[in-house]
Amino acid sequence: MNVAIDLSNVVLKTERLILRPWKEEDLYDFYEYASVEGVGVMAGWNRHTSITESKTILDRFIVGKRTFAVEKDGKVIDSLGVEQYFERLFPELDSLKGRAIGYILSKDYWGQGLMPEAVKEV
Repeated sequence: MNVAIDLSNVVLKTERLILRPWKEEDLYDFYEYASVEGVGVMAGWNRHTSITESKTILDRFIVGKRTFAVEKDGKVIDSLGVEQYFERLFPELDSLKGRAIGYILSKDYWGQGLMPEAVKEV
């Protein structure tokens, strides 16, 4: 079985990005990109319709300790989550120590190669 994930003290740096734990102060950056139509569709996210909705999800990120805030030039532009496999759904993966990675990137930063850079660092 996979061990629990705790990224609460992990900070990774690439040439252009900082991957770090989420903070309450990230709320407005988070809402700014999560409220844009189409940003989270491929990850199964609906567009955030209120700052309160973003706050609820941000609190889950902080408590869950499995999601990085991805920062570029002092602004949070992405969330990148590292999840365990669901062994009950895929018992053949039970002995593996693999992870699944998911992310949501601000539309303003699409097409710049930022997510491959972040994922390679993780």
